Amino acid sequence: MTQYKRNKLVEVSGKLAKVAMGSAYADVVIKNGTLVNVYSGELIAHMDVAVAEGRVAFVGNADHTIGEQTVVIDAAGKYIAPGFLDGHMHVESTMLSVTEFAKAALPKGTTVIFMDPHEIANVFGSEGVKLMHEEGQQLPLKVFTTFPSCVPATTDLEDAGASLEVKDIEEGLQWENVVGLGEVMNFPGVVYGDPKMCGEIEATINSGKAVTGHFPSEDDRMLQAYIASGVTSDHETVTREQGLHKVRMGMHLMIREGSAWHDVKEVIKVVTEDKVNTSNISLVTDDVSPQTLVEKGHLNHVVRRAIEEGVDPVTAIQMVTINVARYFNLEKDLGSITPGKCADILLLDDLQKVEPVTVMTDGNIIFDQGQIVADFPTYVYPSHIRSSMNVKRELTAQDFQLASRGNDERTSVNVIQVIENSARTAKMTATLSVEDGIIQPDIQQDVVRLACIERHRGTGEISLGFTSGFQLKSGAVASTVAHDSHNLIVMGIDEQDMALAANELVKLGGGTIVVENGRVLAQVPLTIAGLMSDKSLLEVVDEVAQLEGAWKQIGCPLNAPFMTFSLIALPVIPEIRISNRGIVDVTQFKLIDVELV
Repeated sequence: MTQYKRNKLVEVSGKLAKVAMGSAYADVVIKNGTLVNVYSGELIAHMDVAVAEGRVAFVGNADHTIGEQTVVIDAAGKYIAPGFLDGHMHVESTMLSVTEFAKAALPKGTTVIFMDPHEIANVFGSEGVKLMHEEGQQLPLKVFTTFPSCVPATTDLEDAGASLEVKDIEEGLQWENVVGLGEVMNFPGVVYGDPKMCGEIEATINSGKAVTGHFPSEDDRMLQAYIASGVTSDHETVTREQGLHKVRMGMHLMIREGSAWHDVKEVIKVVTEDKVNTSNISLVTDDVSPQTLVEKGHLNHVVRRAIEEGVDPVTAIQMVTINVARYFNLEKDLGSITPGKCADILLLDDLQKVEPVTVMTDGNIIFDQGQIVADFPTYVYPSHIRSSMNVKRELTAQDFQLASRGNDERTSVNVIQVIENSARTAKMTATLSVEDGIIQPDIQQDVVRLACIERHRGTGEISLGFTSGFQLKSGAVASTVAHDSHNLIVMGIDEQDMALAANELVKLGGGTIVVENGRVLAQVPLTIAGLMSDKSLLEVVDEVAQLEGAWKQIGCPLNAPFMTFSLIALPVIPEIRISNRGIVDVTQFKLIDVELV
């Protein structure tokens, strides 16, 4: 098994200097490629890169660094680019363990991630965060962590499996390779002086680390109060105007392109049309499905999308390399191919396609000519992390029937309307029929039943509501991936199918499932905290492909519908959501009635 030793610069600087001077030989020399220089913004032809002790020793004509033992890689006709850094992402959203995610991301050119494991934090608190963080430290992928800030995402609107307090953040910030505070979603708490939020930000600033943000509001006063409070980045920008204003206010703008939310097309206009300085802008993925990883890629897909929208390829690469490294104060080690930096290097045939032919981290070739050529260690989660379902009792069809408070044959209800490829929802109303006192779904209006069941402490709490936009015609779906508290969410037309879907997930230990007419059509078991699979990438990809087919079979035409569904319980993004406590009006941060009586 390969041991991935990562040398600090101070440990090897003397050796690097000798190699640069020609008095010692390089371990690896990449010859005669076109260098993507992210400092000068140039493409420089006929360049060599000499690597020693896992770091870059010399850039230029490196013939003097080649000895008998030096491995020489011919890069003629290829581009030599720094490895890509994802400044904001959630590994749990891939449904993969950190190790399996690394096997998927490295071949796509992602060599560094800054993960916010707040999904597992909402289930298992600091313990869950530490487990994922530790798994990441043994990999050829560099895994940095931003310690989750809002667990639970709100304090009065939902119930998670765990909570994190200021003391937990203070402790976590001391772990090696924890580089900041995870996205601060409770922006109202920040601007109105909530002691917990302010304490977390203060602890992070005192540690000299980054406070990453989450600001979907258009309220300028709140935005500037948020920035003044110490938050320095945001990935929730969806319009050009918002992006331009945030750049002007000194905020690091993270432009997102995930599987279910596509923000590049609009927000990248701040670069292509407004021509702003791009040094404080980066490209991120946030949430990516396993299908996207295999079919489109990871950060290389986001870079490609930016290029397709008119961004110069070198500028796009800067936005996933040096800009990210600078934001997290890691420029001394990462983000460029210059002397002293970690030898995280990509060889590319084409700057438009952005498909690596070779990927190197710390001077080791990890991926080459279509194959992973490195070993990956095995990591096993404790048994209690794989037993996270604690639902009070077996569910029945009656649990999913919402009784009307009135006596009329029709009644009006608040409805959560989802928006394809968007993290947002819209608040709408619908008039539904009432039969035997029970409010009925209406396929013609595209209004179906929705439920959220507490699954962490066995309280038996169930909230009911309605949603629109998925276009279901039959059956039911359920998921324990339900941002951010990750309770058990169920949606459907038939109450019997809804009960079956929920009960099957309890048996599986969590996951996501589609049922129809009393039969399971597809399921993805996610036994690690009900969030991640313990299976391989290709196995999960196959299961998710079957899941997507099952969603279509019951009528849903949306792109990545299970990801849109997973956000229906997230009460920090407007306008309206469901939690285990009820229907949440996010614009007012309060619970509201389902029925308008």
